[in-house]
Amino acid sequence: MELDFIGIDPETGKEGSPTAWVDRANAEIVIQGWNAGEELAAAIGGTSWAPGHTAGVPIGETVIRIPARMIPILREACDVAERTGL
Repeated sequence: MELDFIGIDPETGKEGSPTAWVDRANAEIVIQGWNAGEELAAAIGGTSWAPGHTAGVPIGETVIRIPARMIPILREACDVAERTGL
């Protein structure tokens, strides 16, 4: 699998941090982020935040946090993925 690096949290050090890539073969955005933690996962698990959707985080999915300062990077990832999928 080949991923196109889009950007990394601009306030990162040299360790892992929120990062965005695009998988052009599948026109998908790939995100690395901070683990949301048990408290946030429990909050999501206890609400029905999407009408008609089962509450909670399904097996095989996870909740991550991405800082707002990465919005420009995520917009770019969306644009690249969208152009790829056309």
